[in-house]
Amino acid sequence: MAAVPPPDQPIALTVNGATHPLTVGGNATLLQVLRNDLALNGPKYGCGLGQCGACTVHVDGVAARACVIPAAKVQGRAITTLEGLGDRLRPHVVQSAFIQAQAAQCGYCLNGMIMTTAALLAHNPHPSPQAVRDALSGNLCRCGTHVEILAAVTQAVAMLENTSLDPAPR
Repeated sequence: MAAVPPPDQPIALTVNGATHPLTVGGNATLLQVLRNDLALNGPKYGCGLGQCGACTVHVDGVAARACVIPAAKVQGRAITTLEGLGDRLRPHVVQSAFIQAQAAQCGYCLNGMIMTTAALLAHNPHPSPQAVRDALSGNLCRCGTHVEILAAVTQAVAMLENTSLDPAPR
C-alpha cells in the first residue's frame, strides 16, 4: 500500500525580505516552494540530495541546500535567494565579480557558486585560497569553469577590499 502524503499546511516564509503566506504539501521542500510557488528560478534542481549545490540559498545568512529542507521548517527564518542578493541595476559584489570574470559556461552551477561565495565572504571577507576551495568543494560544476569561478571569487575579495561594500546578503 502506498504511503499517504501529509496534508497541505499553511506556512509563511520570509524570502528576500518579503513574507509570503502559502499553503504547501506536507512534504514540500524549500526548493519546490521557491521555484513553483514563488517563481524564483535562481536556485536550481540538481541532484535532489543536497550534494551538488545548485539549489543553494541562504537561511539566516548561512548557505543551505534548499532541495533537502522541508519548507515548513524554515518559517520565521530569513531566506535569501540569488534574486535577493542584487539585481541587474545593483548587483551584489559577488554577482559583479562573476560577471566581470566571465565565470559561466552553461551557468547551471552558478547559483550555488555565487550563493556559497556570498555566504563565505559575509563571514570571512579575507579567505585564503584554500578556504575558498573548501567552501566551494561541495558545489559541482560539470562544464569545467573551475578556474574562472576561482578567479571570480578572488576578484570579489579584491573588490571588497577596495570598497566599503557590505558583503552580507540583504
